[in-house]
Amino acid sequence: MKYTKIKIVLLLFIFMISPIASASECTILLHGMGRTHVSMELIEKALKEQGHSVWNKNYESTEIPIKTLADIVINNALDDCAKVKSSHDKINFVTHSLGGILVRAYLQDKTIKNLGRVVMLSPPNHGSEIVDLLKDNFIYQKWMGPVGQQIGRADNSVPNQLKPIQAEIGVIAGSSTSDPWFSPFIPGDDDGKVSVESTRLDEMKDFIVIESGHSFIMRNKEAIQQILNFLEHGHFCHPSGGKDVMQQVESILE
Repeated sequence: MKYTKIKIVLLLFIFMISPIASASECTILLHGMGRTHVSMELIEKALKEQGHSVWNKNYESTEIPIKTLADIVINNALDDCAKVKSSHDKINFVTHSLGGILVRAYLQDKTIKNLGRVVMLSPPNHGSEIVDLLKDNFIYQKWMGPVGQQIGRADNSVPNQLKPIQAEIGVIAGSSTSDPWFSPFIPGDDDGKVSVESTRLDEMKDFIVIESGHSFIMRNKEAIQQILNFLEHGHFCHPSGGKDVMQQVESILE
């Protein structure tokens, strides 16, 4: 009995000092269309090493129209953050592809208390030419559902209908295609799915292009370095520096 009580006290002490229990920031990760939380696991690991509480779960990224999907997913994430700690100093977002559109859609008519910073990886902020290319294909329609029809380049697409949002946003674009068969259909530099130009937002605070393809930018060490730097400092590490942060990230990911 004595040793059992000691174990309980030790476990409670460990829980009280753990990064998740004491984290002042909850960072919500939103994976891309047709992906799962596994695609964001390296980012999750790096953030936890920095003391963030992290929400990284699967969501039905192809079954529900974007606005409804954004409300469901982000409300669930915010509720879970509140369960970890009733009031975080900051609520951040790190998104891949469609995830960035969900954040923009959510903030059209809602506010988030203590909203921190938002990092978007390869977001189709002005739509994707590949969606325009494939949207009438039966297989694509079945695979990507209603969301897959909403993120093209047309003026009436969801991304192009969204108004600027009040948030501190950093955008990371990829310029090394992971889908070379699609690149000829995309003007300018691209990551195989989205053009570099399409990722930009008028209201973004910082912007950087790295050599990575769309499908694996979430696992790119430089991208993770840039995420950590933006969340902490509000800007990216541009070519003049950032070596210490990069070395830190590499040690985390070993």
